[in-house]
Amino acid sequence: MTNAMNRLHARLILAALPFAALTGCAIVPPTPKPMYTATLPVAPPAQAQATGSIYADQQSMELFADPRAHRIGDILTITLVESTQATKKAATSTSKKNGNTITAPSILGHGLKVGGKVADSSLASNNSFDGDGSSSQSNALSGEITVTVAQRLTNGAMVVQGEKWLTINQGEELVRISGIVRPQDIGNDNIVLSSRVADAKIEYVGKGTLADSNTRGWLSRFFDSKWMPF
Repeated sequence: MTNAMNRLHARLILAALPFAALTGCAIVPPTPKPMYTATLPVAPPAQAQATGSIYADQQSMELFADPRAHRIGDILTITLVESTQATKKAATSTSKKNGNTITAPSILGHGLKVGGKVADSSLASNNSFDGDGSSSQSNALSGEITVTVAQRLTNGAMVVQGEKWLTINQGEELVRISGIVRPQDIGNDNIVLSSRVADAKIEYVGKGTLADSNTRGWLSRFFDSKWMPF
């Protein structure tokens, strides 16, 4: 009796392994993690020994400097004005008809007969195909995010990056952006549009109760996956 129970338990465990594997391999949205840290300004060189002079060139006193970001560690605000829309439609229609008739040959003035009937033959075919498909997609993202200058390139352009975390009730929202900005695209208010950011990488994700409730379960995704034979 004990051996039979052990075999039954072993079979139950083997039967449950595929479901456990599916559960373990369920596509769970990855938890967003901090990626960009604020870039600090480059430390100025050590101050020379005081000589008694009123002016010291090591001090950062820019009375008439441009307030727009231009150094490593400077702060820059990016206005998100992303909006995309795509529409595609295709239609195909084909038709083909064929007809052939073969007259029975004549022998000594009499048509060839088979079973008392004239041995004429005919062949006809008709093929047609109609296909129609359409697709449309639109996305929009607006808001503002403040970033820091991480690198200044030899041509004067600046590599900027930054992220913003918002904790609202039972969830967290993350906005992350990085790219290259030209100084001439920055406004007098130190703001640049995201459409002017080159090689822009914009990420907007969330986690928490709201994000989980908006995600399909693993079993539903399995039935819609390529592994489903039906």
